[in-house]
Amino acid sequence: MSKRNANTLNLDSLSTFDILKKINDEDKKVAYAVEEELTHISEAVDIIVESMKKGGRLFYIGSGTSGKLGVIDASECPPTFGVDDSMVQGIISGGEKAISGWLEHTEDDENLAVKDVDKREVTKKDVLVGVSASGNTPYVRRALEYGRKIGCKTIGVMCNKEGKIKEVSHLTIAVDVGPEVIMGSTRMKAGTAQKMILNMLSTTAMIKLGKTYSNLMVNVKPINKKLKNRVKEIVQLAVGKELHNVDEILSKCDYDPKIAIVMIKTGMSLEESKVCLDRNKGIVYDALKNVK
Repeated sequence: MSKRNANTLNLDSLSTFDILKKINDEDKKVAYAVEEELTHISEAVDIIVESMKKGGRLFYIGSGTSGKLGVIDASECPPTFGVDDSMVQGIISGGEKAISGWLEHTEDDENLAVKDVDKREVTKKDVLVGVSASGNTPYVRRALEYGRKIGCKTIGVMCNKEGKIKEVSHLTIAVDVGPEVIMGSTRMKAGTAQKMILNMLSTTAMIKLGKTYSNLMVNVKPINKKLKNRVKEIVQLAVGKELHNVDEILSKCDYDPKIAIVMIKTGMSLEESKVCLDRNKGIVYDALKNVK
């Protein structure tokens, strides 16, 4: 990752198209590198799901690009899966100013790491995922070390097989993406790999927790007209047919996709559908399978 890339030594002498071709060729390697870590990613998801079932939360923590990617993934979970803002959180060294600014010096501040973890009131029920391209960021290492002291599960995500955060992580996801197009520019292949992994962690955890039915977002909150129309579309797709009375059904259940799907597919009443979903922990697939 930190070595010079032999394939891009002549980068500044190429045409625009050829530069793009070089970048694209290198990007193609990322998915295959991530694939090699699927077993560890799967283990990480199971840790996160087990924690969330017990009321725990998922925290990403990082500096620079890695921290920004954690904040992005966390911020997309509520609108996609209808979960509380607190369920998945991103912590970046330097705070909000670092999201759009450049506060890279904070990655060396180990005391700040402890303060930031304490500020979020991380407990032993939670999971702390440290994200660091090099795997050696002092801020991330100290955060994971402190997380273990608190008693929470710690997971390291890095693009360096020898990164030191593995020493303080219960589980490490280490992806070897090879040297960057521009030496040391970890916002590129390393950033792409990290984005893919964080997407996998949060998305798969939410699927396992029943926030989807098939590949549909059935936990979306209909807070505006656009989302109400999306809920209607989701329900129509879930039941596999056009319904003339779908608006009437959705009105009865306050545009809750899960309840509407169970009502339509089983013919149960509103209250019966709610009870059925509660009995099956809100998982539509299980509710339909276990209808008595």
